[in-house]
Amino acid sequence: MGVVIPESGFDTLTFDCYGTLIDWQGGIGEAFRVEAERQGGSVDIGAILQAHAEIEPQEQAGPYRSYRDVLRQTAWKIGARLGLTIPPDRIRFLEDHLQSWSPFPDTNTALERLRKKYHLGILSNIDDDLLAATLKHFSVTFDWTVTAEQVRSYKPATAHFEKAIERAGGKDKILHVAASRFHDVGPAKQLGIPVIWVNRKGETPDDSGPEPDHVVSNLLELADTLVA
Repeated sequence: MGVVIPESGFDTLTFDCYGTLIDWQGGIGEAFRVEAERQGGSVDIGAILQAHAEIEPQEQAGPYRSYRDVLRQTAWKIGARLGLTIPPDRIRFLEDHLQSWSPFPDTNTALERLRKKYHLGILSNIDDDLLAATLKHFSVTFDWTVTAEQVRSYKPATAHFEKAIERAGGKDKILHVAASRFHDVGPAKQLGIPVIWVNRKGETPDDSGPEPDHVVSNLLELADTLVA
């Protein structure tokens, strides 16, 4: 599939952050490993990630709550499901660990190349202060960010993308880049925003949702595709 470029030509790349730019699965797994070891136990990282994938969207689906609250409830429910008791004074461990989560090895090199040609934005299901801590890990400056705190909702609702259209000056100005078909590809396509899916794990998608306009295996491949 070739990249679908709007007739007027996009000048802004918007990115999902955690899972696309930041290794959130590695971060979540490490946070639970450390917490379990603190209690003298261990965890199955695969089971942790599976539980997180099921529980966090449920926590985000109701009336808006801060992402800190979502993280605390998600962490507690994962622990309860998998036999890891999280005492009240440790319920913040996941959000406290988040600020140390690292970019994927290809992220900063790719962003530096893309920054030479495009404006850059982030659309993320997070609180402003938590994202601010993460931004310190990037070697480029983003022109603007849209967070769940700002729009009072969580992707896959479309509010992030509607705000991005406003900030970029029209949907024809945007190409969105994301690793989650559920959180990003679906709502972006719903609004007519072209999407590049970053398929780092070589997943075979089902046929339940919209197709991305292009697929790359990592962000360096994205830079090769978009920057001569």
